[in-house]
Amino acid sequence: MKAKREPFLTWAMVSLTMTTGMVEAVSFLALGPVFTAVQTGTMLLLSFAVAGIAAFSIAPCLASLAGFTVGAVLSARFESWSQVRGRRWFREALIAEALVLAGAAAVAWQIEQGRGSLTGRHYVVAGLVALAMGIRNVSTLRAAVPGMPTTVTTRAFAALIGGSPLAVDTRIAQDSRNQVRRASSVAAMFMGGLVGAWLLHDARVDVAVVLLIVAGLVLAVALSFTFVPRETISELG
Repeated sequence: MKAKREPFLTWAMVSLTMTTGMVEAVSFLALGPVFTAVQTGTMLLLSFAVAGIAAFSIAPCLASLAGFTVGAVLSARFESWSQVRGRRWFREALIAEALVLAGAAAVAWQIEQGRGSLTGRHYVVAGLVALAMGIRNVSTLRAAVPGMPTTVTTRAFAALIGGSPLAVDTRIAQDSRNQVRRASSVAAMFMGGLVGAWLLHDARVDVAVVLLIVAGLVLAVALSFTFVPRETISELG
């Protein structure tokens, strides 16, 4: 059973990791600079802003932290409730995330890009996107797919190096399956950031459209779980 679920879950997590890169491209390049999925980055940017560094602002960081907190709380409560009732909690959480991202896109329609021109709408969008990423972080934490958290790549990158012939760390799994997962996670984050930055900077695509693309991708991943037998991914409901 485990062998059956792995290819599908790997594909799903790689897709979600790529959307994280796209989301952070929007967040950093158009809404801040701020991060909405990687709250480590937001904490650091907030500390820089509090220190008085002119390039950084407190408001978008607080909006991100607040949205993320609300999303994580609601997600944890809803997914626990859903799992107890035997529902497909992971799929439902992804659908909720996609809907919040679509809402963020509606607020962001024709919003002005660029630093130094932030408005209340920028903060609302940052908060909504962070709320969606709060949902995402709890969902993938509960899913616990090894080596594929979908919102950070530092540990995956470190494990990729530590499990390689360069290091041969005996406490890090070195089998090819885990290494493929780690490499896929790192590559997906890079590609997501690259695609997001290209859409915003070179193709001049509206922020709202990029968020709608991300919402569509997340929704597609969610709906794909409908066509997978429950017993194949029983841990995810």
